Amino acid sequence: MLCAPTTLLGLCSLLEDQGILVRGIEDEADAPVTGAACDSRFAREGNVFFCKGRAFRTSYLASALEAGAVAYACEQDRADELAQAAPGAPAIVVSDMRRAMALVSARAFGRPDLDVPQVGITGTKGKSTTAYMLRSIIDAAGGTRSCGIIGSIDTYDGIEDAESTNTTPEAPDLWRHLANARDAQLSAMVMEVSSQALKYDRTLGVQLDVAAFLNIGSDHISPVEHPTFEDYFASKLRIFSQCHRAVVNLGTSNLERVLDAAHRGAAGDGHDAPKLVCVSAAGPEAVECGSCDMVFPDIWATDVEPRGASLAFVAHGTTADGHPTSDPAEKAWELPVVIGFPGLFNVENALVAIACAELLGIDRAFIAQGLASCRVPGRMELIGKPESQVLCVVDYAHNALSYQKFFASMAKEFPGRRIVALIGAPGGKAYERRVELPREAARWASHIVVAEEDPAHDSNEGICREMDANVPADATLADGTPVTHEYVLDRQQAVARCLDVALSYGQPALVCLLGKGDETLIHRGDEFQPMVPDGEAFRRAAAERGVEL
Repeated sequence: MLCAPTTLLGLCSLLEDQGILVRGIEDEADAPVTGAACDSRFAREGNVFFCKGRAFRTSYLASALEAGAVAYACEQDRADELAQAAPGAPAIVVSDMRRAMALVSARAFGRPDLDVPQVGITGTKGKSTTAYMLRSIIDAAGGTRSCGIIGSIDTYDGIEDAESTNTTPEAPDLWRHLANARDAQLSAMVMEVSSQALKYDRTLGVQLDVAAFLNIGSDHISPVEHPTFEDYFASKLRIFSQCHRAVVNLGTSNLERVLDAAHRGAAGDGHDAPKLVCVSAAGPEAVECGSCDMVFPDIWATDVEPRGASLAFVAHGTTADGHPTSDPAEKAWELPVVIGFPGLFNVENALVAIACAELLGIDRAFIAQGLASCRVPGRMELIGKPESQVLCVVDYAHNALSYQKFFASMAKEFPGRRIVALIGAPGGKAYERRVELPREAARWASHIVVAEEDPAHDSNEGICREMDANVPADATLADGTPVTHEYVLDRQQAVARCLDVALSYGQPALVCLLGKGDETLIHRGDEFQPMVPDGEAFRRAAAERGVEL
């Protein structure tokens, strides 16, 4: 359902109704609006351009107006400066820029979320993998590249296809992608929904057909992100306020609170409460939920079998009219599943993807097919043959919870191999990682190499030295092996160093390259500069040393 075109006057009325309009349009109020932008490179004819951010320059506004923007929006503290820079250009002054961007963009692009099924996935770890699994399932059912994706790895909307720089983009960019998905007639859009996106209204107004909650752990705690865990957790739970139906992993911590938020869902906004589907990787047994009654899963896994480079299990559930139900009287089903990459924690991710697909009405044959063919760039990428002295796993694991799950799984799936780990942390945010990650890695790795990982405006050497210093001085593995560690500032050289250490052991080893996955860009200062992806860096180092993979 494509909404009727709006005008500048209509947008001002919307903002006034929301109580955030400071000053509206006086001239050209009837001008039609066809979209919105906050990046001048994406400004198009008929757009409203948002002047935001500490790094904003008046030249960006000039570029947007030259591209055909019909008006601009700003906050009061910039109004005079921009009026002088762009005399005569229609201006909308607002008191809440983030809320204004979401409201205006949704209306200006014609609410494309109502035309394409939307699935939002949140959690501290596993968002990317689950999103790719679900995308692969939808593509299996609807044809290759029939499903769009917005996330931390890349963004595809049927028209644009690019490596991502934010997990969830700013509202004007997000709504542009949803409009592209509508115009390209995609089957669905799957998006990772970050805590920042929920807290700062990037996803405000997006109606989700399904919202999935994977897990919660401490992350992104810093003065510029979430000041406390409570702020982080509360932000994550906001996803349930904008969904029709919800999926919850019973393996999450703080389960009682998650289920309470999922049950309440959008009911407070006058909508029906979302249908709730629970999944469990631990089997069909009920899960204790604080003061709540025992909770039984609707979909669960049994017969989990790691196979080195792959993972197999059997998914079970009960159905009513093609949708999950916890009523044991309904017909039970089971579905053998094979995933083409390792990681026992991926059973939870796959179950959530299966539940979302069930709620979208996708046939189970396509669910199995999609999971079997799924590949996640930079996620659990295994390099080397099973018999090789040195194997390598490339993964995006980047916070304490993902490290805990990752290393525990690697120790079970590749027993007897000594682990060499490359780790890092970003600049300007998530400061807790600089302490937590080296401590967690020291529980599993014989040798730790700290390297550059998106330092932004912080000192790369400062971050590396700090993390290296936070490896416990007396760290030893369970078998008594002392943990050694160092830092190497250049990431490509650090990858090569990991290989050299692994080869020096003279016994089977596993090199774990964590944090950047298959990314080709690294954030330094205000720029995203080219880098050699970790997997390619490892292959190059192996070739230089005559090591067969």
